[in-house]
Amino acid sequence: MPEAFKNLINADTVAHAGRHLQRVWPAFDRPRFESLAGTGLDDLEFKARAMQIANALEHTLPPRFDAAARVLERSLSQALPLDAQGEPVGLSQALAEKGLSGWVVWAMGEFVARRGMDDVPRALACLHALTQRFSAEFAIRPFIARYPDQVFPILAQWTQDPSAHVRRLASEGSRPRLPWGMRLQSLVDDPAPAWPLLRALQDDPSAYVRRSVANHLNDIAKDHPDRVASWLVTELRGASAQRTALLKHASRSLIKQGHAATLSAWGLQPGLVGQATLKLAPSTAAVGESVDLRATLHSRSEQTQTLVVDYAVHHQRANGSTSPKVFKGWKLALGAGEKRVLDKRHSLRAVTTRKLYPGVHRVDLLVNGQVLASDRFELLG
Repeated sequence: MPEAFKNLINADTVAHAGRHLQRVWPAFDRPRFESLAGTGLDDLEFKARAMQIANALEHTLPPRFDAAARVLERSLSQALPLDAQGEPVGLSQALAEKGLSGWVVWAMGEFVARRGMDDVPRALACLHALTQRFSAEFAIRPFIARYPDQVFPILAQWTQDPSAHVRRLASEGSRPRLPWGMRLQSLVDDPAPAWPLLRALQDDPSAYVRRSVANHLNDIAKDHPDRVASWLVTELRGASAQRTALLKHASRSLIKQGHAATLSAWGLQPGLVGQATLKLAPSTAAVGESVDLRATLHSRSEQTQTLVVDYAVHHQRANGSTSPKVFKGWKLALGAGEKRVLDKRHSLRAVTTRKLYPGVHRVDLLVNGQVLASDRFELLG
């Protein structure tokens, strides 16, 4: 069985942090910190572990925020390296020995969010350093929520920063619906402050940054689909291959939903001119097994049709309701009058992000976002 994700923050994490904090500030009360941070750590879930370390930092770092921020900054390792595509390479043992980076920086960012609200420029300067060793995407969000007029000009400067980690933070930290992060309701309501950041970063040389921009746009699409579709129309004109790939990833949810303006931006039409069927086999399966999907498309058009074919599995939930999850299928050009058979095996292996419950599961075939055929299978307990 794989190691539990929460164990990425453990007693060694606490000891490592204590050693480097004491290294840069000899007066640091390392025994108290390690006691506060480590007591009962194994009984806590992942986020709670990071929050407990942040609590310990509040009790042991200097009371003046500027002094505490200096201790945190001096305790850090070198910035995490990037590969040729601008993707993070990861934390090496040699880098870890030189200072702090990785998951413990989550707790350090939380400390900054708690204690730095009265000095936004100094707090963001600290987050600028922290994000190059992990990510400050969670820690910056309370500052955006409370002081947007102070924070967004700094984020605009960060879009030109030499560090891809910092440029990414300008996009990732301001995502309205960041997973695990607090919702930025003002940006859910009106994403206008973020548009200049996304425009500045959509052609960034780092794939790490561009992927954040795509996910940010996908967030906005959940609340403002027409605005994202308009963005596509404008930004696809003369777009490079990299920008085109970014915009395709950004519009993935709208394509699955069959949003007409988005489909039009990509030269797609809703649905299929023709017929579609879907057959599943076997009709019953157990967790850990799989179900085979066979989709048949028959064109009745006199022209070639560009199609995005996905499928949605309506998973049973504990309360007896169902929840659909869309899975990627195929993208194809269906010729005039052509009949095409598409086969795919869908795994029923349990994953950490989704528990599988027994019962009847409906599967919908989506062609350019429209449900054109369905079938069912029963998942055994």
